[in-house]
Amino acid sequence: MAPGLKRKTSEEAGRAARYQLGWDHGYWYGLCEEAISRVPQNNKVWPIHAMFVETGKGFPYSPIDQAVRETLTAMVQRLTVVNSTQPVAEIAAADPPDIVIVLDGLQFDVGQVVALKEKGIRTAIWLTDDPYYTDITTQLVPHYDTVFTLERNTIDYYKQLGCQNVHYLPFCFHPAQYKPINPDRSNRKEITFIGSAYLNRVQYFNELTPYLAEKNTLISGIWWDRLSRYELLRSKIKLNHWMGPEETALTYNASKIVINMHRAHDDALYNSNRIGLTAVSPNPRTFEIAACAVLQVCDTRDDLASFFTPGQEIVTYSSPAELIEKLDYYLKHDQERKQIALRGMYRAYRDHTYSNRLHMMMSVLFPFL
Repeated sequence: MAPGLKRKTSEEAGRAARYQLGWDHGYWYGLCEEAISRVPQNNKVWPIHAMFVETGKGFPYSPIDQAVRETLTAMVQRLTVVNSTQPVAEIAAADPPDIVIVLDGLQFDVGQVVALKEKGIRTAIWLTDDPYYTDITTQLVPHYDTVFTLERNTIDYYKQLGCQNVHYLPFCFHPAQYKPINPDRSNRKEITFIGSAYLNRVQYFNELTPYLAEKNTLISGIWWDRLSRYELLRSKIKLNHWMGPEETALTYNASKIVINMHRAHDDALYNSNRIGLTAVSPNPRTFEIAACAVLQVCDTRDDLASFFTPGQEIVTYSSPAELIEKLDYYLKHDQERKQIALRGMYRAYRDHTYSNRLHMMMSVLFPFL
């Protein structure tokens, strides 16, 4: 030690490290806020009376109901909100809206849609789970005037069923639910996955288990005790734990990397898709993860690049070995990881909010307004 220099005590060193950590996180969230502030806003109010039929199915659909309801409230001149258990046709007949928008619709009585049509009231449905339940949606979509689907591959199929107006309207995220947050330091993880242990995911995670066991990992969801070496990851798994948007967003924000893995279109145990329509479009988590300004490592899907640029705004993988390689690389390259996450967050806020999607819906439904 040079003469006159005093060695820092462990307390002073700890204080300095905490100060640097706080500064780093403050600087990071400042960058996020600055990027979000540059996103153009569409404040158009559509001069219509819309009726929104919520799923009424409870969690995990209730956050989607909330997102659509809150977004439409700010977008249309007048909004009437009902749910699928109510006598919607009767309510609409008493005070006719310009459009009835049904979310999901799998538990909404088709007889109500027929009654609305008989009364001359336009209907639209936004399907939330294509193509996994086509056995059911096949019976529903011909009754609607306009069909919106989050899956590109179902468009031609629905047209073949006689639907004249079918449009691609992918899912998105709600900024009130998913955004950059500075979580408690004790909750921070290196790698996180949130979701159910569908069989295709179990196969992947069986191969990832030794790697994830050596990392600061969190897995949350149902059925994860199916893993062949479950005991190796037991301490890192929140088994059968359901997270709402607030906890999910906090968990994403506390992670260096979040893995996204889509469910399989041909899972016979959980799907109702006997015709075998494949899936190419991104799931809602793709947008929710990006909105939290965390690096997303996502399985490759054919239409993913229409929403985020791989290598620039999102990182992709196509095998367990490639996933491990990408995880390892970005855990060791903080600046690259953060820059991709920041660009992905900006893209999500610019292009993939519920406001973006619902303005697109209104443009289709009311092209001359």
